[in-house]
Amino acid sequence: MNVPAHLTGLTESELSSFVATLGEPAYRGRQIFAALQHRRLRSFEEMTDLPRDLRAKLAERATAATLMLESRYGSTDGTRRYLMKTHENLPVETVFIPEERRDTICFSSQSGCPLQCTFCLTAQLGLLRSLTAGEIVEQVIFALNDAYGAGVKTPRGVNLVGMGAGEPLLNFDSLMKALNVMADPKGLFIVPNRVTISTAGIVPRIRELATIQDRPHLAISLAAPTDEQRNELMPINRKWPLAELLDACREFEKSLKPGERFTFEYVMLDGVNDSDAHARQLANLLNRHALCAKVNLIPHNPAEPLPYHPSPGERVECFKAILESKGIHAFVRQPRGRDIYAACGQLAARKSVLTRSAAGATFAAEL
Repeated sequence: MNVPAHLTGLTESELSSFVATLGEPAYRGRQIFAALQHRRLRSFEEMTDLPRDLRAKLAERATAATLMLESRYGSTDGTRRYLMKTHENLPVETVFIPEERRDTICFSSQSGCPLQCTFCLTAQLGLLRSLTAGEIVEQVIFALNDAYGAGVKTPRGVNLVGMGAGEPLLNFDSLMKALNVMADPKGLFIVPNRVTISTAGIVPRIRELATIQDRPHLAISLAAPTDEQRNELMPINRKWPLAELLDACREFEKSLKPGERFTFEYVMLDGVNDSDAHARQLANLLNRHALCAKVNLIPHNPAEPLPYHPSPGERVECFKAILESKGIHAFVRQPRGRDIYAACGQLAARKSVLTRSAAGATFAAEL
């Protein structure tokens, strides 16, 4: 059976080549690209500037959208979580985060995740499959349309973060293809400088990214300052231990151009990795490898059945102060969308939200 071509994941030139197989001139491909990426249309029937017979041919051979919305959740802080399904009914989650200066869309690169980080709810799903470039782009289009309306220019621009479900650098080719499609000035025009990709530490791909000119910003999830502890929290460390990972990070940092950002992320788990000793170990580790990247401290976002709790605010501030005393630039990331399972590490296709009772107890409520 022939699988319909997902046109949302194609560049303008690829669309021109595709319409040639239908006996159409190249400019029709440019029209379709503009309809998909600039006007953000999700069906061929909406493309009324195309002849009816061409729309019929497209409907037979291709698709403009494959993701179907199953649920949409709204947080008390304005964050939105979209639970979508692929054509084979696999979950895909995307988060829209309104901010004071510029809104952010957090997209997924995989359905589920294979890495088994013990503090991440997504790990409970395992890897279902990697997403195509079209499915990555489609998430962004869906979120933009929900926030602003189809065909409406984003009022303040938008930033993207590849921090949803999955390990982006294990889906490297589809990720980079999607970023290339979205960067086109005639389309979404979201350039790599407005994109941050978070990785658990896929060393070969970090080194490869260091050689690419037009690339996204990079964030490395650490979660522990020693191999022994990181092996337990992030099993990927057994394949690429800290020394090897930080050598690759140093290589990447050397390749940075003006305006590029490189950060470390440190999920803070109460009583596990948040002591003064851990802070000193982390600072010494980064200084020993001569790394100047800033550190984002992320209080853990709790969810059953994970056994962890977020570090208290005063503990986070103390940890931050120790890092700064040793020359490490540290920042505390405020959680967004915790109540709808939209915060970092909470994406696991849950059909419930966190609700607080009159007595102050927190529990999960099915919608």
